[in-house]
Amino acid sequence: VQLQASGGGLVQPGGSLRLSCVGSGILISRYVMSWYRQPPGQQRELVASVNIVGEKDYADSVKGRAIISRDNRKNTVDLQLNSLKSADTAVYYCKGGLRGVAHWGQGTLVTVSS
Repeated sequence: VQLQASGGGLVQPGGSLRLSCVGSGILISRYVMSWYRQPPGQQRELVASVNIVGEKDYADSVKGRAIISRDNRKNTVDLQLNSLKSADTAVYYCKGGLRGVAHWGQGTLVTVSS
């Protein structure tokens, strides 16, 4: 099982970024898929999640600025981040959860800086 996250990089404040996570050896359609992030020196925190019926949930810190989406045909889950702030700087991880079993991707770094 592998979750491969990509799309991170350096972006200016106010900019946008789209992160993508593709699964191999795992059917994303069967999992609650989530994006987490870990800012420098801080604990990992939940950013957004989408369950198997498409219900979405967002952290208050990104509500109105983030959109999580899943494409079961492509076996991917994406996270669109808009109006980026320096506080969004973090390593972003995707996670697939099912009945207490969790699979994590390797993380992709997002740096928001001018």
